[in-house]
Amino acid sequence: MNTETKLSVREIGSGDIDAITNYWLSADADYLRGMGAEKTKLPSREQWHQMLSAQLAQGYPEKQAYAIIWELEGQAIGHSNVNKIVFGEEAYMHLHIWQPAHRKGGLGLAFLEMTIPLFFKNMQLKRLYCEPYAHNHAPNRILPKLGFSLLKNYVTTPGWINFEQEVNLWVLEK
Repeated sequence: MNTETKLSVREIGSGDIDAITNYWLSADADYLRGMGAEKTKLPSREQWHQMLSAQLAQGYPEKQAYAIIWELEGQAIGHSNVNKIVFGEEAYMHLHIWQPAHRKGGLGLAFLEMTIPLFFKNMQLKRLYCEPYAHNHAPNRILPKLGFSLLKNYVTTPGWINFEQEVNLWVLEK
């Protein structure tokens, strides 16, 4: 990554809903499967819009999900979000770079260094978990660099868009 590259993060806005929705709905089945998601389980465009709009309308303590947009040179190129939020306690983090051209270049690590403090502050977290598909190498390489500790490896269906899979459960304590 070029040291002159301008990276920034910000909370999701209504103008980001289409980009996030398009990321999910335009992704091919192999890409989704590589991160543990099943294309046939994805919500419709209308359902994505409803879920993301609801997130925008809620205060921090009420949020069931919360997203931070990642920008490169002022252009949104990805996001990180938390769900399974227990406000003031814990949440589960996810990370997504939307275009293949921006993946595998070190951006995820740099963006997470800016994003994680926002999750802790705004959700008043004591613990932040990440439960990536064990065979998705990118998050499993990044998390220990950010101070996450591996708690366990096990088989589960981690979310409603996932298939049953082997996952690694990572935690970062405040």
